[in-house]
Amino acid sequence: MSTETRKKLTVPDLIARKKSGERVVMASIPDYPSAVWAERAGIDIAAVGDSLGMVSYGFPNTLPVTIDMMIQHAQAVRRGAPTCMIMVAMTYGSYATPDLAVANAIRLMKEGGADVVKMQGGREKAPIIKAIADAGVPVMSHVGMCPHFMHQYGGFKLQGRTADEAMRIIDDARAIQEAGACGFEIEAVPAPVAKAIDDAVDIFTFAIGAGPASCGQLLLAFDLLGVFDQFKPKFTKRYANLAEVAVAALKTYADEVRSGGFPDADHSYTMKPEEASRLEALLAARRGQR
Repeated sequence: MSTETRKKLTVPDLIARKKSGERVVMASIPDYPSAVWAERAGIDIAAVGDSLGMVSYGFPNTLPVTIDMMIQHAQAVRRGAPTCMIMVAMTYGSYATPDLAVANAIRLMKEGGADVVKMQGGREKAPIIKAIADAGVPVMSHVGMCPHFMHQYGGFKLQGRTADEAMRIIDDARAIQEAGACGFEIEAVPAPVAKAIDDAVDIFTFAIGAGPASCGQLLLAFDLLGVFDQFKPKFTKRYANLAEVAVAALKTYADEVRSGGFPDADHSYTMKPEEASRLEALLAARRGQR
């Protein structure tokens, strides 16, 4: 679908999709080139996630990423994907208090071009979610495996394994809705738990590693494209292996440079014959003066 005819999703559209059961396609997009790809492919929501700290910067987790980094990446994604809804993640520590959260959420909207901001947490973060929503910023949150709380879990681990754990996550989901969020992410929980969570609320939900029940599905673009291949989560499906293609291309380039095969005449600029002859004459005259 061309950008001229495509309509960007709005927050009311997400609620309508939830009611109708129409699926929403989401991808985590960290930069301008992949944003252009997402735009051309017709992705509905480009999520500028703080996972970019791992896939773009090589951090071991998302915790070192800053709001300033997110703003710069969001600006790039906005330029590359003008008709995608842009959802931008709030970073670890950027929503520690209501006042801080509101200030940073507004920055992501004003400076980053976000359509929606997303934090992490359930009942314990309800006052912060409410403060952001009351400030007029569309806000989503995150339940299940929340990367910002990874040290509490002892790593990136599946959540909601037991019925009691599942009920706690459902209570978190309801609290997020009551606080005024327009949606939330469900990450790394068993598929039946994700369905129960989605059934418990009227707002938009999207899943990553949580089965098919939610209205939206999210994968990291660099994971599904095979750009980031240091490890592969169980829930990631590889649709391409761009890292393999890129390494092969770079190796061929290196081989051709070392052998003298590149650059060749087809990849070099030329001069008009008369100017080349005149240059030779000028160089000869200069050599004769030495």
